[in-house]
Amino acid sequence: MANICICDDEEGILRYLKKQMKGYQVETFSRGSDLLKLLESPAGAGVDLLLQDVRMPDMDGVQILKQVKKIRPELTVIMMTAFGTVDDAVQAIKQGAYDYLIKPFPKEKVLGLVEHVLEHRRLAAENLRLREELCGVDSRESAVFVSRVFREVYDLTLKVAASDANIMILGESGTGKELIASALHRNSLRRERPFVSLNCAALSDTLLESQLFGHLKGAFTGAVMNQKGLLEEADGGTLFLDEIGDVSPAVQAKLLRVIQERDFIPVGSTRPKKVDVRFVAATNKNLEREVAEGRFREDLYYRLNVISIPLPPLRERPEDIEPLALHFLKRFAARMSKEIHGISSDALEALREYRWPGNVRELENVIERAVILTSGSMVQAGVIPLRGAAGTSSAATSYAAPPQAPKTTMVPLEEMERQHIEMVLKGTGYHKSRTAEILGISRRTLDRRIEDFGLLEE
Repeated sequence: MANICICDDEEGILRYLKKQMKGYQVETFSRGSDLLKLLESPAGAGVDLLLQDVRMPDMDGVQILKQVKKIRPELTVIMMTAFGTVDDAVQAIKQGAYDYLIKPFPKEKVLGLVEHVLEHRRLAAENLRLREELCGVDSRESAVFVSRVFREVYDLTLKVAASDANIMILGESGTGKELIASALHRNSLRRERPFVSLNCAALSDTLLESQLFGHLKGAFTGAVMNQKGLLEEADGGTLFLDEIGDVSPAVQAKLLRVIQERDFIPVGSTRPKKVDVRFVAATNKNLEREVAEGRFREDLYYRLNVISIPLPPLRERPEDIEPLALHFLKRFAARMSKEIHGISSDALEALREYRWPGNVRELENVIERAVILTSGSMVQAGVIPLRGAAGTSSAATSYAAPPQAPKTTMVPLEEMERQHIEMVLKGTGYHKSRTAEILGISRRTLDRRIEDFGLLEE
């Protein structure tokens, strides 16, 4: 059943329209401010159509329309006007209204227009679903969990996804903040537009500013051509700013302008560019403390933190460890073309007892290493390296030693190292950065070992 809002200061009009629309869920408002409060709330995401009067006592109808389009740019709005204010209705069309009705209007006219609008929305949604099926896109949840605590998090994510509010995702490193940001975008009304992600901690201030806002040729040393920024790339979609707590005060001030004014100035330019972006930010820092200590702008914090989604660490959702481990096992076994069908009970017990300081990201890395080192059909406890766990070394490279071979087959330590590095290289498809991470050595050290051992890609 479609949800329709009607905003008019004439009680007679509200009663008349509500009576005519018996087949719909109808909510009426006599004040524009009350309507905007609903649309700004999570419940506002369920509104399918708005009928808005041009003349209201508390706010001008066109101004209400502008606010509505900021909150729900995709919401269809039909303006209602008396004959003498048709010019206002025409102005509203320019501001994004779908159509207008002149009072008094017969029920056939208003119902015909409402049915046409709702049928158009239904067909658009059906076309999107069919396109997703043809492209192999699954718009349903892709997170892996069975725990109640993460179900609450994911339900909140889906509930707020359809709103256009900025979201702050809070949690320790590796808890899945980008997964939640992606789910917010995928289930939003911006899902056909770009989802752009940026790790703010990975860049210097100069590079971060250039990445976000773009730059003109000659703006700084090395700027040999015009460069479009990620804000412009994300126009109409979602921009995910990971590790927002590491952004400098100068960049914070520029981000605040974008949120408030919906425009930005590329580096080296003086002309602002308009942009329509939903911001999703994430941090593992306590931003309230950062605000109190003057390291993060309070006004930017509240602009970004309209709705917050706290993510629990993996140690607080232990029932999710096994399904996550099996999910990663299936992915990496397929990627490496290995016939590995499960994880032994001893290995699962070790995974469940571990505290996971690196959270889901650490579990993913552990399973990837285990798949590389497994030669049989089951992952055994001996190939699962857990930092600081009982019976294991604290080093990231602390794999269980293989069974001692007979003396006749003993090989020099250097040869064992060569074979081990070669095995990990093959397992990662000769991805050197990933191999170095798995081995627990620097990329430079790995390059030197590859050269020493002559381990060239096959």
